[in-house]
Amino acid sequence: MIPFRRQLLLALLAGCSSALSGIAAAQEFPAKPITIIVPFSAGGGVDVMARLLADKLRASQGLQVVVENKPGASGMLGALAVVRAPADGYTLLLGSAGETAIHPLVYRNRMQYAPERDLAAITAVVRLPNVLVAAPSAPFQTFAEMLAYARRNPGKLSYATSGVGNPQHLNGELLEEMAGIHMVHVPYRGAAGQLVDVAGGAVDLTFVSMAAVGPFIKSGRVKPLAVTSAERASFAPDIPAIAEHASTKAYRLENWFGLFAPAATPAPVVERINAAVVEALTSPDLAQRLREQGGEPAPMSPQRFREFIQAESAQYARIVESAKITADQ
Repeated sequence: MIPFRRQLLLALLAGCSSALSGIAAAQEFPAKPITIIVPFSAGGGVDVMARLLADKLRASQGLQVVVENKPGASGMLGALAVVRAPADGYTLLLGSAGETAIHPLVYRNRMQYAPERDLAAITAVVRLPNVLVAAPSAPFQTFAEMLAYARRNPGKLSYATSGVGNPQHLNGELLEEMAGIHMVHVPYRGAAGQLVDVAGGAVDLTFVSMAAVGPFIKSGRVKPLAVTSAERASFAPDIPAIAEHASTKAYRLENWFGLFAPAATPAPVVERINAAVVEALTSPDLAQRLREQGGEPAPMSPQRFREFIQAESAQYARIVESAKITADQ
């Protein structure tokens, strides 16, 4: 049996060796191209944000950054690819709130990874308030009028989202709970279909990103009612926040995108990537480009990002449990 003192010495040496190897890896990093995996198809919101970030990292810091799309299973296939990648900082995930915080709550039996255990949080990239919009034919013009109509006509209003258990769906469930109204949820497979049907009057309302709905608002094909952030968004200052109404003043539920690495990535490498991305996100030109896409830049330290995810997950869990949302069937 190894004496206790020797065991302690071996443990200390192992810890020192691990720390030194991590520091060495950070000093050498990056020695080859970095791949950012987007777990959705090209052209979508996460993909656009990833390519804007990659362009900035290449232009301002000379980093070699490649964006690779791995769509499937509501973002879980791409996330799983990063979980299984070498933990060296060269394969990263730009993930949304769905596959990194909400899916463990609604896809319990289909998850092949646990985000908190299997992914290292690097930084949030953007917060993305959704916009609540109505069909042009809807018998109301403002958010307050919509609430009054919904209270007079329980179950008559319908709202479209791009799927069960995503942030848009949680937006609707939270609104119903806070405002004391009942609406019918109509899940779609993407923003294009839901917006076309709202514009045509087949569905009354939808929660959707500004990037997707902007052209519909400008052309008058839908009526903007409110944004889902606690305050008005900088990219849409004329649209009130749901929280401005007295009955929903505590309302806030946004989507967000963040950068992750495999869980065992050395802390010095995570810090190195964080510093590069935070510097990019705080540059005025990239910040403006992100706002044009309906996002609010959200640079954070790894620790702050972990705390942010925990707080967001607690809110998601409460809504999912209250509304009994599941996507396991």
